Amino acid sequence: MSGADLSHRQQLEKLFRAHYHWLCSYLRRHLHDAASVEDIAAETFAQLLEAPSLTAIREPRALLTTVAQRLLYQRWRRADLERRHQQQIDVDYAASPEDIAQLTQTLSRLDHSLQRLPGKVRSTFLLARIDGLTYPQIAAELGISQRSVSVYMTRSQALCERHSANQFLQDKRSA
Repeated sequence: MSGADLSHRQQLEKLFRAHYHWLCSYLRRHLHDAASVEDIAAETFAQLLEAPSLTAIREPRALLTTVAQRLLYQRWRRADLERRHQQQIDVDYAASPEDIAQLTQTLSRLDHSLQRLPGKVRSTFLLARIDGLTYPQIAAELGISQRSVSVYMTRSQALCERHSANQFLQDKRSA
């Protein structure tokens, strides 16, 4: 550790001892969770520790407030994004337990049908539908011709159509 690093750490240690409790009380006005207050206060000092150097600080509380406020804004912005994302998920996926059970059964039957396909046909289907690969990419991945990919996809599509038709008939019978 160089002399400049040691000096920087000592200066930050003095700043911490003199202003940590003040910073926590400042943050309590904005956050009502003690753990969050301590997290932001600690992160404030951690960022100052990572700073290249602290030259003579005329207004230490102003510096601490600025860094802490930036961290608060980041936290609020992240929480806002998470909240909006969760609301979007809730809107998109507001399925009833019956819908979820039916979807699970359908996926289970489809998986069972796919398991009956030969390995390369199943792999071709999954690479196309799940991974979104193109026919040339699938051919390269599996070491087969593009013609084989096309044939395998036709075969797996026919299976899916039979599966959909069987599902439709089952739904009609149970209704």
